[in-house]
Amino acid sequence: MIECVRSSKGARGDLLKRSKLALLCALLLMSASGRSALPSVDAGPSLHAGSARAREVVAVPEFGRETILSILRVLNPRLRDQERQRIAQAVLDSSEKYGIDPALLMAVMWEESDVRPWAHSPKGAIGLMQVMPHMSAPSSMAGNLTTIENNVELGCVILADNIRRLGVEDGISSYFWGSEIRGVSYLHRVLEKHASVQRLAES
Repeated sequence: MIECVRSSKGARGDLLKRSKLALLCALLLMSASGRSALPSVDAGPSLHAGSARAREVVAVPEFGRETILSILRVLNPRLRDQERQRIAQAVLDSSEKYGIDPALLMAVMWEESDVRPWAHSPKGAIGLMQVMPHMSAPSSMAGNLTTIENNVELGCVILADNIRRLGVEDGISSYFWGSEIRGVSYLHRVLEKHASVQRLAES
């Protein structure tokens, strides 16, 4: 996993505070405009309720296709152009369909796989979002988890369901820990990457 550069414990603490503040500000701004960057407790699809209707969410303007492509070039320069194109479209489609901030989706993808579609973990997790194969069963999602589109969508379904049930911070943490969250290190890394993705979008 790529680690953000940390110069000191104080700098890391400041970065985490700024990351959390940026995420909360984005949520407040989206709520004020009648849109939600992340699913609320009573909205969005549930992994255990396949018929639940997702809230329609418009992607944040600064996270258009070209912006995502530019960020992907930085996060993983080894991606082929076709892979970048497919990942960018998958991020746009899934973040809009499931009401997830695209910057958060990219941050989790970065933390999980270093944005490598071919990634496989020793424990069996697959692809960009490092999804365990057994997680596809409750979603009734058809198709191969090794494809970019299906992998990103299922990861987004799981993340959205976690956030809907547990709130933003525990929802992010449970993507890694599952039902027994044992620490905040994963959350901190994702929030740091979220802040980095936002800075790349603004540069």
